[in-house]
Amino acid sequence: MDYQSVTYTTKDRIAFVTLNRPESGNAIDVQMAVELDEVCRRINQDRNVGAVVLSGAGEQVFCAGEDLAQFTGTDLGEAASLDAVKDFALRYNVSASVAGIECPVVAAINGDAMGAGLALALSCDLRIASSQAVFGVPDVARGCLMANGVTQWLPRIVGRGKAMELMLTAEPIAAPEAHRIGLVHQVVPPDQVSSEAHKLAGEFAAKAPLALRYVKEAVNKGLDMTLEQGLRLECDLYMMLQTTQDRIEGVRAFREKRQPSFRGE
Repeated sequence: MDYQSVTYTTKDRIAFVTLNRPESGNAIDVQMAVELDEVCRRINQDRNVGAVVLSGAGEQVFCAGEDLAQFTGTDLGEAASLDAVKDFALRYNVSASVAGIECPVVAAINGDAMGAGLALALSCDLRIASSQAVFGVPDVARGCLMANGVTQWLPRIVGRGKAMELMLTAEPIAAPEAHRIGLVHQVVPPDQVSSEAHKLAGEFAAKAPLALRYVKEAVNKGLDMTLEQGLRLECDLYMMLQTTQDRIEGVRAFREKRQPSFRGE
């Protein structure tokens, strides 16, 4: 399938997804939201994909946020039409679509990530950022409430206090500060972002797909459970994994002192 606002390729069990609207800072419009949701569903249906790299086209911006040029209806203080509500729902669900990818997702943050673009990066499992990237939530400065997942993703990752500071002040932060507070996991020179993300994704793609999937499920669902419930979920997933062919292959490869050959079964 051909896409216009994103590009999608696969190689060596890695899916490469690129936001492809560099002329607008890779801002999220309705078409990009629809295409990105389709790509995420496609990834989950492809058992040959073991990891994902999400990046933005161009050299200076990962994603500038939502495309303000497409704001209509409620965005201008007018009565919301059904089309406007539908468009909002599509844009709003972008980060949820990425978070719903079952295998590990690495964000290759080649440039600035603002507003909904930051939410998109936060919905990934790991984030590698350019040393020149800037991060921020400018919504309040425009008199808007964040409606793209930032209010939920950010405090879960950097803690409530720092998240409130970033959102209420609307002040951007540079990559080194983003790394210090745990917003990104690694900061590298701009020309190394893609290669480092590819390297990390390759390490994931070589591991047992079901084990990685269950790790994500245990952590993500466990955050919304009590400790007791989370421990039960972990135990259930552990028992399920014991019955898989990948688990048998992993043990056999260890005993035979060779690299395992996982099949996701």
